[in-house]
Amino acid sequence: MLHRLLSAVGLASAPTTPWPAAATVDNSPPKPTESAIVAETVPGSHVLAIKGYCRTKALGKGEFISSASFRVGGCRWSILYYPDSRGPTNAGWISVFLQLDKCPGVDARAWCRLVLLDAAGDLVPAHGLAVDGIHRFSPKAGAAAGASSTTWGCHRLITRKALEGSAYLKDDCFRVRCDVTVYKDIRREDAAAAAGRFVAVPPANMSRHMERLLRTGNGADVTFEVAGTTTVAAHRSILAARSPVFMAELFGPMKENAASAWVRVDDMEARVFKALLYFVYTDEMPDEEEGEDKVVMAQHLLVAADRYSLDRLRLMCEDRLCRLVDVSNVGTVLALAEQHECQGLNKACFRFLLSGSNLKAAMPTPGFEHLSVSCPSIVNESGKIISVRDNSPE
Repeated sequence: MLHRLLSAVGLASAPTTPWPAAATVDNSPPKPTESAIVAETVPGSHVLAIKGYCRTKALGKGEFISSASFRVGGCRWSILYYPDSRGPTNAGWISVFLQLDKCPGVDARAWCRLVLLDAAGDLVPAHGLAVDGIHRFSPKAGAAAGASSTTWGCHRLITRKALEGSAYLKDDCFRVRCDVTVYKDIRREDAAAAAGRFVAVPPANMSRHMERLLRTGNGADVTFEVAGTTTVAAHRSILAARSPVFMAELFGPMKENAASAWVRVDDMEARVFKALLYFVYTDEMPDEEEGEDKVVMAQHLLVAADRYSLDRLRLMCEDRLCRLVDVSNVGTVLALAEQHECQGLNKACFRFLLSGSNLKAAMPTPGFEHLSVSCPSIVNESGKIISVRDNSPE
C-alpha cells in the first residue's frame, strides 16, 4: 500500500542497477623493458691443399708459402703455410696462420679456426686450433706479410714426422681448412625497433622434418623387407617422386600386388638400403657410423644409387671414392668404376696409378688381382702407360 502511494507521487525508488565490480588491483611488478645487442656476422671457409709436400720441406725455419687470396665478410684473407714452424721454438712442427690482407675498415674482428683434414675431407679436431672468442686483426700501412698485427694461427698443427707416418698425407698432399666468421657490426636496439624493422627468418629445415618422417614411419604406406631380415617403412609418393625406378615398382606396370604394401629387396644390405632412403628423404648422405669402412660403404651405396637411378647420390659416392682411393683399394674401386661407367672415378684411379710406384705397390693386392681377372684390358693398358712413362726421355 505504501509503495503504491509513493509511486503515485513519484517517490518510489526505481529498480536498482548493480554497481560494476571494483577493479582488481594488480600488485605484480611491471613488465621489464627489452633491448638487444645485435652482432651481424658473415661466415666463410677456405681449403688449402699442399701438393708436393716433400718439396716444400726445403724451405727454412720461419719461411712460408701463401695461399691464394679469398674473400669473407668484405675482407681479403690468405693462409700462410710454414713447412718447418713459424718460430725457433717449434722446430719440426708444421705451422699455419690466417692473414688479413685487406679490409674496408680500420680493423677486422673475426672468429677463426685452422684444422687439418683427413683424406675424405673430414675435420681432424686433434690437429687444429680455434680462436677463444673474437680476434682483432689490425692491418698497418706497410706491414710485412706475416706481421703479428695481421695474423693469427696455429704454431703446432702437426709434427712433420707424425704427418709423414699418417693417412692424412696422400700422394704427397695434405689439406688444411680455415673457417672464418667476420663480425661486421655490433649495434644496440630496443625491442620495438627490432620488431618493427627486422624479421628473423629461420634457416631451411625441411630435410630435418623429412628425416623425422622416415625415422618415425608416421603415415607410411609401404614396407620393404631387405635381405630377408630387416623391414623398413616408407612412403610411396615420396619414393616415386625421387626415383623413376621406385615410380615403376610402386605405381607402374611392374608394381607389386596393389593389395599388398610389402616389397622385397634382395642383394642389398639393410644398412645400405637405409642409407639410400635417408638420401631419398633428405637429399644428403648420412654420417658414417663408428668404425664403418668409408670406402666399402661408398662402393655399396654407389651400386644402390645406380640401381635406383639416383644420379646425385651416385655422383656424391663417386666423388667420395675419388678422395679415398689408395694402394689397398684402387683395384676394387677401378673395377667398380668400369662396371658402372664412372668416368671421373676411372680417371682418378688412373691418375693415382700413374703417380710414383703406386701401380707396383697395388698389383699384389687382392683387389688388383680381382681386377686382372674381371677387367684384364684395364690392367694391360695401365701397364703399357707406365712402361711408356718410365722409358720416355726426361
